Amino acid sequence: MAERRWIQGAISRPGAFSAKAKAAGKSTSAFARSVLKEGSQASTRTKRQAALAQTLARFRRSRTKF
Repeated sequence: MAERRWIQGAISRPGAFSAKAKAAGKSTSAFARSVLKEGSQASTRTKRQAALAQTLARFRRSRTKF
C-alpha cells in the first residue's frame, strides 16, 4: 500500500515554484508547461517542481467532481 501522506514529503520547498512562476509573470500551470517543454534550459529541480505542480493540479481537478 502506498504511503498515505506522500504529498507532504514530496513538497520540500513550499511556495518556491509559485514564486518562480510569479517572477516570470506567469501562472503556475503556464510556467510548468513552459519548463517542461522540449529544450527548456530550466534546472532539474525546477523541472521536478513543475511535474509535481501538474500532478497536484490533476488531483485538485479530480476532487471537484465529487
